[in-house]
Amino acid sequence: MQHALVILKPDAIQRKLIGKIISRFEEKGILIVGMKMTYISKELAQENYAVHEGKDFYDPLIRYITSGPVVIMALKGVNVVKVGRKLLGATFGHDAEPGTIRGDYAISNRYNIIHCSDSPESAEKEINLFFRKEELLDYDTIDLKWIYDTSEGKSV
Repeated sequence: MQHALVILKPDAIQRKLIGKIISRFEEKGILIVGMKMTYISKELAQENYAVHEGKDFYDPLIRYITSGPVVIMALKGVNVVKVGRKLLGATFGHDAEPGTIRGDYAISNRYNIIHCSDSPESAEKEINLFFRKEELLDYDTIDLKWIYDTSEGKSV
């Protein structure tokens, strides 16, 4: 199984969308193996978004992500990065399809509710940045055999 990091951004928290957004991942069958509500420091934000440094949206992004509390989740599932990004929808809320998280709750280019890792490699880096090993749980739920076909001993 694969891991992904998701951040419910300050606008999601301020708009009281935490439960609605988390339920989208749970209903899809994705496991939450780590979760916390916190503030992201400027230094941590700069480290996480270092790949965007120098771009015109970098400074506003840092101000935005540090402007209020966030919920950070480590997720686990088959193809969870791809699935998670599909659940999010297009980056800009006005481009996101209805039925996606951004399509249902975002309209802004900048205030776009949520972040999800863009690759398994990014997920590993991001999870290690935001979570200590002891904050992550390794468990399965009894419904996994109904979410993934495990009849031949592996998830598909």
